[in-house]
Amino acid sequence: MSRLTAALCVLWVLGGEASTRADDTFKEIDAAVEAAVTRGECPGAVVVIVNRDAVVYRKAFGNRALKPAAVAMTADTVFDMASLTKPVATGTAVMLLIEQGKLKPADLVSTHWPAFAANGKDKVTVEHLLLHTSGLTADNALADYADGRAKALERIAALKLEAPPGTRFRYSDVGFIVLGELVERVGGAPLDAFAQKHVFGRLKMADTGFNPKDTKRVAPTGPRDGKIILGAVHDPRAYRLGGTAGHAGLFATADDLARYCRMLLRGGELDGARVLDAKTVKLFTDAHPVTLIDKDKKETTGARSFGWDVDTGYSGPRGDVFKKGAGFGHTGFTGTSVWLDPATQTAVIVLTNRVHPDDKGNVIALRRKVGTLAAQAVAKK
Repeated sequence: MSRLTAALCVLWVLGGEASTRADDTFKEIDAAVEAAVTRGECPGAVVVIVNRDAVVYRKAFGNRALKPAAVAMTADTVFDMASLTKPVATGTAVMLLIEQGKLKPADLVSTHWPAFAANGKDKVTVEHLLLHTSGLTADNALADYADGRAKALERIAALKLEAPPGTRFRYSDVGFIVLGELVERVGGAPLDAFAQKHVFGRLKMADTGFNPKDTKRVAPTGPRDGKIILGAVHDPRAYRLGGTAGHAGLFATADDLARYCRMLLRGGELDGARVLDAKTVKLFTDAHPVTLIDKDKKETTGARSFGWDVDTGYSGPRGDVFKKGAGFGHTGFTGTSVWLDPATQTAVIVLTNRVHPDDKGNVIALRRKVGTLAAQAVAKK
């Protein structure tokens, strides 16, 4: 057995010919991930596939760390989720507040954060933020975060819009920073504490949270100030916000994400613990049309849900087999992704730290390949 395949745990409950065909497809996933590691696209990876409420594939590849010393990847490695923070922590928290009647999608952000109305933002709603159609910039200047959290939020509240609310999709970290602040203002607790109490704790996601205290199983990311980042968020704005932000900062394992995905696919409940009402899950994941504008300023129609990608340029993890527009998912800058396909009751989780050790890895093609092969495998069940 090669070093790349040393950490193997595959579970697939099938029989006869169907089992053999699925196993053959899983071997193709093995080969695809191993090839990506060999090419240096990521130091290692953990892939977990859920189908019909069971983990049917779970495997670790390559290395968790390359510098300062090589450390083998394990299936229980804790990864910096990057933008998976948006749906898993922030989006879920917002949905809970909507379910509790404390927020509405149509609420003006300024109703809950009056200072945010400055410079023409008085018409921006919670729905606009969730769909990335608020008109806010993708990222404001890093210098805006140089003087602490309170000052950074004051500067965000003073930003101008780049487009009228509701007129176009533009993926915005700033928008989810605003949503994270709304969770604290409306929910009565900071985002990390709110999500821990109402989501991660209920789901027994023991390795999920912000600012991990124990870094023994954490995958390092890229360099900052000449040192490899370990246990601190890679995103520079989230880092300057103290490690907890609506757009980035969450850490988790693939196993914990599998529990979260099973909860969504089961209509908001897992192992007797209900996190969201089934109607809230539908509200969370239903597709909404959004206007996409390409580099040539050509307009097309795409789709997003309240925190998830459905059909835009960020839909690579869907692969080429899952039906377009029927599922939802998200990616993270550090090399993380998840895609859920309710029609087949499938979730595909690909976690890498592709930014380690030099911020040069690229797993765009790998995500698509694994998504395609996973869909083919579950179709053979």
